[in-house]
Amino acid sequence: MEVILKEDVVNLGHRGDVVKVADGYGRNFLLPRKLALQATLANKAVIETMKTAAARRSASEKVQAEELVAKLEPLVLSFTRKSGESGQLFGSVTSVDIASELATKGFEVDRRKIQLDEPLKSLGDFSVAIKLYREVTAHVKVKVLAEAAPEVPAAEVPTAAVPVAEPAAEAVVAE
Repeated sequence: MEVILKEDVVNLGHRGDVVKVADGYGRNFLLPRKLALQATLANKAVIETMKTAAARRSASEKVQAEELVAKLEPLVLSFTRKSGESGQLFGSVTSVDIASELATKGFEVDRRKIQLDEPLKSLGDFSVAIKLYREVTAHVKVKVLAEAAPEVPAAEVPTAAVPVAEPAAEAVVAE
């Protein structure tokens, strides 16, 4: 079956491409999700107008992505996590954590665009890639810091070894 892609489909093609796919894949996945049109003569004529609109939309999306890169590049995200003595984290910093931290700073980035091979599980500075568009990738610095252990001052430490005399016990002995 030949279909005309209306959207970019991973491992298949880009918007406007005419591709040959298995009948079941086209009929059960691409067509119901409005990702593609069946490649008929009428649809092939419509595809030309779609290609020009797609080219304009693609250019504007790329410009927006490049503007977002300029805003994201100087950004430094800090995460404080509990860690062991060797610098290994008890938890980890995932793409969901990075996306939520970016959201608190006013940047809406889908967590799937954050290219983190595996979660960050150690202390230190990392550079995380965020793929915003086909050829546009931003690199954000991520700092993972150790959580400070609460220190108790020496004056407040209770001493269990020194017995405290109770006044009621002395009063009974005095009578």
